Amino acid sequence: MQDGKHFNLTSAEISQLWGTYMGDSSQVCILSYFLNVVEDQEIKTIIEDACNSAQLHVLKIKDMFSEEGQAIPHGFKIAEDVDTSAPRLYSDSLMLEYLHQFGRIGLRTHSVNLSLATRKDCTEFFKQCLTDADRLYEKAKDLQITKGIYGKSPLFKTSQEVDYIKHQNFLAGFFGVKRPLTAPEITSLYANFQRNSLGSGILIGFSQVAKANDVIKYFTRAKEIGEKHCEIFNSYLKEYNFLDPIYWDSQLTQNTQHVFSDKLLMFVVSTLTAASMGFYGLALGTSFRRDLGTVYNRFLLEIQLLAEDGANIMIENGWLESPPKVGEK
Repeated sequence: MQDGKHFNLTSAEISQLWGTYMGDSSQVCILSYFLNVVEDQEIKTIIEDACNSAQLHVLKIKDMFSEEGQAIPHGFKIAEDVDTSAPRLYSDSLMLEYLHQFGRIGLRTHSVNLSLATRKDCTEFFKQCLTDADRLYEKAKDLQITKGIYGKSPLFKTSQEVDYIKHQNFLAGFFGVKRPLTAPEITSLYANFQRNSLGSGILIGFSQVAKANDVIKYFTRAKEIGEKHCEIFNSYLKEYNFLDPIYWDSQLTQNTQHVFSDKLLMFVVSTLTAASMGFYGLALGTSFRRDLGTVYNRFLLEIQLLAEDGANIMIENGWLESPPKVGEK
């Protein structure tokens, strides 16, 4: 309908609603499993809230697509993609960090979604998604602080004077004396370490419970890339005697029983890989030392190739659901 109050969904709205449906339907599966294995009641409360929000998002998008005559994505379903009664795979602390990082990703994603919304119902929906992501992030962060496991960004001596850049050697980084890292550069190094450390821990668990050999090999390769990136990020931080960030690779059980479908696992990894490309691109734009620029460009190429190989695995197995396409002329 195009009556000025309820016109058709735009291509941007359809694409962002579709992506939200896929992401939240996958999270419903993962969080439903977390609910059955988590022991800490405070963490369980946050998981319940996050799972309920994701379920409501999925239902709302179903209604909007049905009204529009737009095909509803298949996405992911508990009956098909997760055994919620499976034994524990991750520690409570790692599950809390998972909530914390996905809250951050949600803040970034839904702010973009909101900026692309035109129709009032889409605008209100993405406002709610952003509110839900903010609540998840705040609750997870606050609980980590209370438990003493929050990974705080490094502290350094504050500047007392305003400074302007006067020489081109501010950009140097390969030869001669390197200037100290700036606050934005430290922020990016630390935040990207955090995401890669969590990703590596998650991938160890995924490789334990995956079924297909090519999927297991892919997860092992992705884990090794993440660990290598962590080592390089940490090497920069160690130059200034910043405390070692938290590694999550020890926060797993030895469970090898089926938990998630390989289709779901590949989707989650592809989501994390896509997020990494975005965060590396952001870091590249705020890191002026040439050696850091070279590092981020190299890392971007590595994960672009990783993403392409992952997409090929998903295509070969019939797991890659296509986003809505423009109709043929």
